[in-house]
Amino acid sequence: MLVLQNQLEMADAMMPNVPWRKDVALSIVDHIGITGQFPCLFAQHASRTKRLVFSFVDDLSKASFMKSASDLAEYLKRAASWDGSAATAEPLVMVFHPERVAAPGVAGYHQVAWSVLQFWHDVDPVPWPGTVANDPHMPYWTMCFLGVQIFVNISNPAHRLRRSRNLGPALTLVINPRERFDRVAGDTPSGRKIRQRIRDRIEAYDGLAHSPTLGSYEAGEIEWWQYGLMESNEPRTDRCPFKARTGAAPDDAEQPEAISAASTQQASRNG
Repeated sequence: MLVLQNQLEMADAMMPNVPWRKDVALSIVDHIGITGQFPCLFAQHASRTKRLVFSFVDDLSKASFMKSASDLAEYLKRAASWDGSAATAEPLVMVFHPERVAAPGVAGYHQVAWSVLQFWHDVDPVPWPGTVANDPHMPYWTMCFLGVQIFVNISNPAHRLRRSRNLGPALTLVINPRERFDRVAGDTPSGRKIRQRIRDRIEAYDGLAHSPTLGSYEAGEIEWWQYGLMESNEPRTDRCPFKARTGAAPDDAEQPEAISAASTQQASRNG
């Protein structure tokens, strides 16, 4: 179930016996929106205008992973009606239980996050788009779900130097359809200006140079490195754990209703 930002005050009634969800979500809202210093201008605006959409993951069980996939499907259905204005964009903020989902260091949290993305891919009933590379180490790869390209920002509490990727005590995935970046911060003069402004703000916020792995998808620069940034700016030699599925898509009958319905709608749009 998705929870809209303006519903958080009612979260106790909507989500009984899980007070951590409201507490952590409100801390993220404050972290991003109140001080005015958070580097991502789009996230800051979404927080201030109550346009954040929340999903909560209680643990690392298969049931919780499946719920996260259903929430993502519901979110993408909602995002499909976006009017193209940066002012109305609604990021999905997927928050994991801060005590049940903990890891030793930044790399450990990244490993957990990639296991979630791999699960989404493994249960995705929609074939990988033919226009998107399926090898993360190749240009023009990006995560896809239900035929939609998405960008996933992995933030976690192990970040100490790179404060812009620490939203509080919980592993947090901030997800947007990637087309939003193409429209408002793409590889155009205005888009490059916006990206540079945000990266200047990152350096001021973090107190160190922005990660050299931040790039532009449209320019063919590697995308997966940008999902989870490392603490240092040393050259990266690690390999992405994501493995593209081979063979037929899973049987729709095994999918939660939200995923099956979304895949049917996607197939209809594809003709």
